Amino acid sequence: MRQVKLGVNIDHVATLREARKEKNPDTVEAARVVYTSGGDMVVMHLRQDRRHIQDSDLERVRHEVKGLIHLEMAAVPEMEKIALRVRPDSVCLVPESSNEVTTQGGMKLTGNQPGLEKIIRSLSKAGISVSVFTDPEPKAIRAAHNMGADSIELCTSKYSQAWGKKLQAEELEQLQLAGHLVKELEMELHAGHGLDYYNVVPVARIEGMDCLNIGYSIISRGMFVGLKNAVSEMKRLIQ
Repeated sequence: MRQVKLGVNIDHVATLREARKEKNPDTVEAARVVYTSGGDMVVMHLRQDRRHIQDSDLERVRHEVKGLIHLEMAAVPEMEKIALRVRPDSVCLVPESSNEVTTQGGMKLTGNQPGLEKIIRSLSKAGISVSVFTDPEPKAIRAAHNMGADSIELCTSKYSQAWGKKLQAEELEQLQLAGHLVKELEMELHAGHGLDYYNVVPVARIEGMDCLNIGYSIISRGMFVGLKNAVSEMKRLIQ
């Protein structure tokens, strides 16, 4: 039976810490809990505004914790340099806006973005697997493939926000069709954004799904049941 990997985003452990500018809760400790609770990799989004994860978080987790590190980042030279220095196992290129609360949809790909393609090629040459965060749209998926990306992470926000079974089924179908194209192009298929304990199972069952990256719902549940239990519960759901 195909095993879907779970990437656990620990950004909001850092959000809580930054609220008081204290040392705790510590992202290194959170990463260790993720790995001992069934998580397959730790995900961190190093934003340009540094609102939660800091450079030191990425560096410490990379050097102090044994496990796979997945870095979410904007496709800009500053982040490219950091990724090449820290060498996460994989990177996901995401759109970023200073006034957003959280990422708003996938990257807008035109197929003629030499700057983006250069960053993808640079990271790949360094041995870092590159994913691009896109909406479930064929044009965007093909553009990412043509620029050399290894994986596509489908944005599941519309599915997660869909109200009612009919609308949710329609959004799930779009994800399924997009997933079929990703596998046709021989890329890895990832998904994430807004997934929780109530809506994750249908997405995990999409044919060819390789990995789900989930953060907010796991960290939120961890406040009540403990992070170890929250990670373990999510891991059981997606299998």
